[in-house]
Amino acid sequence: MTPHYWQRAAGELARVDPVMNRLVETYAGASLVSRGDPFLTLVRSIVGQQISVKAADSVWTRLLAALPAPTPQAVLACTAKELRGCGLSARKTEYIADLAGHFTEGRIHAHRWPDMDDAEIIAELTAVRGIGVWTAEMFLIFNQLRPDVLPLDDIGLQKAVALHYLQGERPGRRELARLGELWRPWRSVATWYLWRSLDPLPVAY
Repeated sequence: MTPHYWQRAAGELARVDPVMNRLVETYAGASLVSRGDPFLTLVRSIVGQQISVKAADSVWTRLLAALPAPTPQAVLACTAKELRGCGLSARKTEYIADLAGHFTEGRIHAHRWPDMDDAEIIAELTAVRGIGVWTAEMFLIFNQLRPDVLPLDDIGLQKAVALHYLQGERPGRRELARLGELWRPWRSVATWYLWRSLDPLPVAY
């Protein structure tokens, strides 16, 4: 699903920022696309922590083979040994079980997210073991399609800003936040275009 606001956001960014104008033109026809189910998106984010994309894909394939319908209830019905047999570390097994518990016990309120602001959702998600602010921000961008998230600690965003705006010098958080003010209320969209400028393939999470 492409965000309904994408064309408007791209047009407004292109008008206020020459760098965005060039990137919007370069990557015309491409956009952010939602990855779908919230629980699966969060599980996959935990699976992929601190390992290569290839390794994460291997673990994910094995997890789906063991759990063809990986719902929170199905995860909780598995033993830690079964989950570790998919290639998960002991810690990631604990994280995924904690995430499943948050969903089944109603501590994550996905049905309320449309009425919650970004900070409230981040607070809810970071209460889960293994989910930090960066992971929650990626979730807001790629799953919830929130339009105005600026992940200040994202290395890719920092690299792209250094390349396009600062003659190769990596920005600090304050400088990055200051630059991001130019892109409100479409900072997620600007971030996506900057990520895309570093990689010929569409950005996914």
